[in-house]
Amino acid sequence: MKVTITVNGSQVEAEVPDRTLLVHFLRDQAGLTATNVGCDTSSCGACTVLLDGQSVKSCTLLAAQADSRAVQTVEGLAGGDGPAGMHPVQRAFRAEHGLQCGFCTPGMVMAAVSLLAENSSPTEDEVRSALEGNLCRCTGYHNIVRAVLAAASDGQSAAASERRS
Repeated sequence: MKVTITVNGSQVEAEVPDRTLLVHFLRDQAGLTATNVGCDTSSCGACTVLLDGQSVKSCTLLAAQADSRAVQTVEGLAGGDGPAGMHPVQRAFRAEHGLQCGFCTPGMVMAAVSLLAENSSPTEDEVRSALEGNLCRCTGYHNIVRAVLAAASDGQSAAASERRS
């Protein structure tokens, strides 16, 4: 079937088998390999992306379900080269050492972006609850939670600065 998905602001069109998962469409047709395949059962969250702004696990959706919709991957967050061009959540993960091996990081970052879009000032418990469906086998989550809270704090500081300007 022919599928057209807006991925990180650009249309990607491809003929794919009906059973193609969104995660495979992103990796194989769009060439965006940061979205990882970890379990194929929605247990780990390594494949988390935003579909029309909502956090979803792309290993549980068919590409056909995303036809004519907008998908954002971690590659679509950065606005330029280097740390200055990184999304605030990406910068916070870097600053707070919210990663080790990096396999879960794209999914964690996208889940955090989704959370902060819905709740710009989450508590630690709310962050932990929002990240429940994303597994990390390396960090123990402490630095990941700190990174999300730091990104929220930075977002509030930036918003306050804009209001004063």
